[in-house]
Amino acid sequence: MIDYVPVFIQICFAIFFAAAAIIASMVLGQRGRTSPAKDISYECGKDPFTTNQPRFSIKFYMVAMLFILFDIEVVFMYAWAIVYREQLGHGLTILYAMLPFVGIFFVGELYAWKKGALDWVSRPPKV
Repeated sequence: MIDYVPVFIQICFAIFFAAAAIIASMVLGQRGRTSPAKDISYECGKDPFTTNQPRFSIKFYMVAMLFILFDIEVVFMYAWAIVYREQLGHGLTILYAMLPFVGIFFVGELYAWKKGALDWVSRPPKV
């Protein structure tokens, strides 16, 4: 039980620090100085002229998802390359284990290309 005393002290200090920061901001902050100009949302130096959110193109989401997929592929392939370099005696076994992984992502890339997700023209992709 004595081993948990430092953890308990750290938790107590974290709770005290969080509570002190909140109380200090409430006491020292300037309350009540609001105006309609201060209450509107502010983004990028532009005054908002509509109340609703603008719609994003589906292209934005498709590019983001493709980036995530291929970014994960690169991370796995980097780790695989490190192991492949260290295990020179088992080179073909490690290579054959990676081929299905690369093949699945290659099929995904062909599918995205066929659907028009990689075209930078402003037309919507085929669904």
